[in-house]
Amino acid sequence: MKPENLNIIIADDHPLFRNALRQALTPGFNNTQWFEADSADALQQLLDAEQPNYDLVLLDLQMPGSHGYSTLIHLRSHYPELPVIIISAHEDNATISRALHYGSAGFIPKSASMETFTAAITDVMMGDIWLPAGIELIEINDDNDTEKMAGKLSELTPQQYRVLQMFAEGLLNKQIAYDLGVSEATIKAHATAIFRKLGVRNRTQAVIALQQLDMEKVELN
Repeated sequence: MKPENLNIIIADDHPLFRNALRQALTPGFNNTQWFEADSADALQQLLDAEQPNYDLVLLDLQMPGSHGYSTLIHLRSHYPELPVIIISAHEDNATISRALHYGSAGFIPKSASMETFTAAITDVMMGDIWLPAGIELIEINDDNDTEKMAGKLSELTPQQYRVLQMFAEGLLNKQIAYDLGVSEATIKAHATAIFRKLGVRNRTQAVIALQQLDMEKVELN
């Protein structure tokens, strides 16, 4: 029996993929509302809204502002009741193992059939973890610098995480304040808190710390 009356976010920066996925999945889930985000910031804006209560996020690891696993880590830290399924063109054991390690409830390769997407979402909504067949999970070392940074990143508030993403885009405090509708003093206060939580001294070091969670960087550790 398939779950019904769901609110599902598709977070992926390719509009054609989002549209195709939504259209293909709609018949399989009655009365489900589909929401779309094309960046980590757009995803956060959806989550900040008072309504509706979301049931699932389908998350691409490489959309703008996402820096690999950082958005997954952020979601699991601040929205622990909201399951996240990773959808990715990267289908190797290491990527899937890392996604599961950081709290994803499932992993669906973008090459999968729509029947597979439907089955995976159904299993996750029933409380199971869904992974592709034949995957051999790799043990993740919790002692390296990347893992330590992942723990520090999870301590950032949603607004601090958003400001950090804007630092990574090279925006000035004045621009960030304007975009977020707050004062420059507020951004400076966020910056101070971000530096303290990440154990860094300035914006450049904070961005480098965030980039440690990029998929290419993680695969080298």
